[in-house]
Amino acid sequence: MSFVRAATKVGRAGVRAPVTRTGPICWSAQRAFSQSAAKRSDAHAEETFEEFTARYEKEFDGVNDVFELQRNLNNCFAYDLVPSPSVIVAALRAARRVNDFPSAVRVFEGIKFKVENKGQYEEYLTELEPIREELGIPLKETMYPE
Repeated sequence: MSFVRAATKVGRAGVRAPVTRTGPICWSAQRAFSQSAAKRSDAHAEETFEEFTARYEKEFDGVNDVFELQRNLNNCFAYDLVPSPSVIVAALRAARRVNDFPSAVRVFEGIKFKVENKGQYEEYLTELEPIREELGIPLKETMYPE
């Protein structure tokens, strides 16, 4: 152990930085983090499906870059529900606005993953067909048939 102390003394070459500690840093950071996390989790606890839909339509209408679009898509699909077609339309228009073709295609993959059965996926496709044709968004199934 004395060898380690000697090696560190030689490496410093006489330069000694003052060591001051004002308090337990980890304790205050942990307390601040846990308080903010508790506030965040209670923010949307009692949100109805209509409020969810209105909130995400508004968020997608305000998207200005690809990062915002992808963050909103991740947050939207993280819930235990399938977003309404109006939210999907807002997301597709936002993807077109920021010129993000891959995210627009991935929206339909997210829908396919979230629905309970193939019939629901087909219903989404028929309802969203006009916006897909308007914006020129193909499905992954048509681009890469198995």
